[in-house]
Amino acid sequence: VLRFPAGQLPPVSEFWSITMYSLPQRLLVANPINRYSIGDRTEGLKLGADGSLEIYLQHENPGPKKVSNWLPAPAGPFFFVGRLYGPGQSALSGQWQLPALQERP
Repeated sequence: VLRFPAGQLPPVSEFWSITMYSLPQRLLVANPINRYSIGDRTEGLKLGADGSLEIYLQHENPGPKKVSNWLPAPAGPFFFVGRLYGPGQSALSGQWQLPALQERP
């Protein structure tokens, strides 16, 4: 899970995205929902009750209540790239950083 606490979404003037790639091929990941990236332009993203945003980077569908925030991953190794278009000063200075992935049971 990539969790952005409330008020801590990427500081951009344009848009941001997270794109999934398989390893070792370094290719986009074919998946049943045809989603290769997720970001602020993704329709239907759901914030938590506390205003946080959780993105599920995993191979298996996380279920109907979470699928809107799912970025499908391959069954094996992967990497993702976070892109900030029009990054704010806090991102440029390193004050804001992409959160670390959290493993959830």
